[in-house]
Formats: sequence, structure tokens, C-alpha cells
Amino acid sequence: MGRVMAARAIMIQGAGSNVGKSLLVAGLARAFVRRGLSVAPFKPQNMSNNAAVTADGGEIGRAQALQARAAGRPPLSDMNPVLLKPDSETGAQLILQGRRIGRAEARAFWGERPNLMPSVLESFARLARDCDLVLVEGAGSPAETNLRQGDIANMGFACAADVPVVLVGDIDRGGVIAQIVGTQAVLSAADRAQVAGFAINKFRGDVRLFDAGLADIVRRTGWPSLGVVPWFDQAWRLPAEDMLDLASRPGDGRLVIAVPQLPRIANFDDLDPLAAEPGIDLRIVPPGRALPGDADLVLLPGSKATIADLAALRRQGWDIDLAAHLRRGGHVVGLCGGFQMLGRAIHDPQGLEGPAASVPGLGLLDVETTLAPEKTLAERHAACCLTGASVTGYEIHLGRTAGPGLSRPWFRIGDAPEGAVSRDGRVRGSYLHGVFSSDAFRAAFLGDFGLASDLRHDDSVEDALDGLAAHLERHLDLDRIREIARVPRL
Repeated sequence: MGRVMAARAIMIQGAGSNVGKSLLVAGLARAFVRRGLSVAPFKPQNMSNNAAVTADGGEIGRAQALQARAAGRPPLSDMNPVLLKPDSETGAQLILQGRRIGRAEARAFWGERPNLMPSVLESFARLARDCDLVLVEGAGSPAETNLRQGDIANMGFACAADVPVVLVGDIDRGGVIAQIVGTQAVLSAADRAQVAGFAINKFRGDVRLFDAGLADIVRRTGWPSLGVVPWFDQAWRLPAEDMLDLASRPGDGRLVIAVPQLPRIANFDDLDPLAAEPGIDLRIVPPGRALPGDADLVLLPGSKATIADLAALRRQGWDIDLAAHLRRGGHVVGLCGGFQMLGRAIHDPQGLEGPAASVPGLGLLDVETTLAPEKTLAERHAACCLTGASVTGYEIHLGRTAGPGLSRPWFRIGDAPEGAVSRDGRVRGSYLHGVFSSDAFRAAFLGDFGLASDLRHDDSVEDALDGLAAHLERHLDLDRIREIARVPRL
């Protein structure tokens, strides 16, 4: 590419998976913006079914969308040029620079990675032209040396672009000294040279009790410590990217919402505004457990593999639980893949989610879905047909849904109907993600269950981002991090 960028860059890598890289980048983005810098987030390669629609009509990992929000920027496809959306145990949909280009089996993808590096560097260069600082997030851990050849996610990218690395360990899991020291031990000399310091995340208690541990890591590695970050209690208010972070949120029990944890659950940040409501007892139901009999509402979330997840739902007996729930007078909501499951049938004539098949749905809405390769990616402004409340959301799905049930839509986008409502009003489905983030709609929806809501969800997220930034200001050496960042070599 040849052009020298004015922006500096620094990369946050983890000594293991789920060490908190995504939230650290979000907090650092907000902190440096508050210091007057123009900041952009970047993740070369991500694997997540929790995706966001971008301002330029593509899709990226939800974490990068949150980081963009923290930086005060619209989310762009360049912020996450390679996105893998798993749809089976061994394969995933491949999104390149925001666009679906096909499906890849794991073995084939690892061989293909080097061919994706030019696109990764191209996206990175575009971002770097328009900001002061690029905060790069790694994926997994650079200690996975079996993945180093052809790597584009961690040290492969850091070396290609000459971006310095801060290595983060997770003390909450234990063994953090071994995490950091062991990572250094297995890195090549060239990769070790990219590491400019380390930090410890998720400390509980008095951080001074770890002073000797810090000193030991510094002595063994020669890397400087950039700080110890205590556990951030408000992290649950921010959208989680990994299904491992999906957790029940007990409220005061006035309204019980049950969510079956499907194997390929997607875009589960739909649950965040509900989890934040103090009157809602949000229960994530894992495999092996029945849907709770005291649930007022069962919510079927999005899915990256609707037919497979519907089969999993039936294997768990949740379809039987769902029928019993409705007999007791309960309510059901299906979003995106969950909406498709509620219909009479799902057809996949081209085998987009596996072998070509047509399967019966749950039969709770009078609609049928046919999967097709054209993907719908769009931000939407709609109105609820039941309450008139305005909603802002987005669509991100394969397939088209048709049938008589659409004559009773849940929403309208302009003059076009969207979604469906059963004749008795107790089953509702929609392709719109993010509707519960709209305060007026959520308040009206919850009001039908006798629950008053005065939560301002967007304000809550902004407050959490500001709190996270302040938290990192106190516990990380931001001045040193800014000094470490340097102009990439592109």
C-alpha cells in the first residue's frame, strides 16, 4: 500500500479467550475520546453470531459496534473486515468487509486466511486515514501457536502492520502469572518483540495484594506493567458478544421471561434492555432444563441455523413446554430466527443451512419461511401496530416469510407490514432486532403485563461506557499506552 498513516495504533491481545478484550477496547475508546482524540476500533477477524448492521450497509461483530459507539463513530464494515458466523460445529458463514461471500468449513478456512490479509490491511488503512488512534482487538490468544502460520487475527496482523501489543491476562480465572509468562515462553522472538507491555483484568479485592505478582511477571518477562483493572460491576449493562457471557438476570419477579438457550443463538443483545429492567426476572434456560412453568413470556431469540436450532428445541422437549405455556395463558415472542420457527414450515431448498430440507415449524403463526441466499441487512424505523409506539431496529437474516398471518402485522415500516400476531394476540413474531431498545415501545409492551417501565436504555449504556472509561483511567496507565502506540507500517 505504501502510504504512511498519520494515526497511531495499538493492539489489545489476550493471554486467553474471554479475558475482557472487547470491553477494554470500548473503555479505552471512550477514555481517549474524552481526552480529545479521534479514535476508531478495529478487529481483523472475529467469530460471533452477535452481529450489527453498519452505516455502510454491511455487518460486523456486535462488540465492534459497541466500540464504535464508545468512540462516537458510526459502525463501519472496515472495523471488522473478517467475520465468521458459526452455523455448525465445523463451519461458518464468512463475511468479508461487511458482505457475505459464502460459507467455509474450518479446515478450509485456516488454509484460506493468508489470502484475506490484503483485505484486512486495506480496511485498517482506510480507518487509519480518518483518526488519531486505532485501537485494535485480537481474537483468542497468540499463545495458540498451532494457529500462528497464516494468522490474521493476532500476531500475524501485528507483525504485518507493525502494531505494538498490550497483552492482557484474566486474574479471575486464576493462574494469571502463568498466562502472561507462559505466553511469552511460546511466542517466537519476532512476536515477543511486538509486545510492549501487559495488563491484568478482572481483579477482585485489594489490588495491592497483587503487587508481588506484578513484580514477578515483570522480572520474568521484562515487560512493563500497565496496570491492574479491578472487576467492573456495570459490565453486564453493556452488550455481550460471547454466548458464554449470556446469563440470567434475576429481578423482583413481577414478570418472568424465559429464553431457551439454543446452540446457534444469534443477536442475543435483544435481551439486554429486558435484563436491565428491575421488574423482570430474565431466565436463560440451558439444555437439560424445562421451560419454567411460572414464565409469563417465552422469548425465542435469533438463530444462525434456524432449522438446526428448531430441531434442538424439539430434542429438549421445549416445544411441549411451549404448548403447555400457551395453555396456561402465557405469551410467546419470536425474533428473526425465532419468528421463522413460530411459523408452519421452514424451507431450505438450496441447502443454505445444511442439507436441503423442508421442516414443520411450531405452527403458532400462519406463515411459512423460505431460505434464500440473498441476505437482508438494513436499519429500520417502524411503528408498532398494537400500540403506535415508534421503534428503531435492524434486520439481518436470510429468507423471506409469507402467509395469511402477515395480515395481522406486529409492526409497520412505512406502509409495509412487518411480522405477525396470532388471532388471540398472545404469539408475536418479527424480523426486527433491537426493538426492545426503544424505550416507548418497551414501556408499552411491558405495560400489557402490568409492569411500569421508566428505564432509559440508551442513557444506561452511555452511563456504563462513561463509567468504564473512568474505571480504566484510574487503573491503567493511559499516558503510557498512548506513548506505546505508534504509526503502523502500511
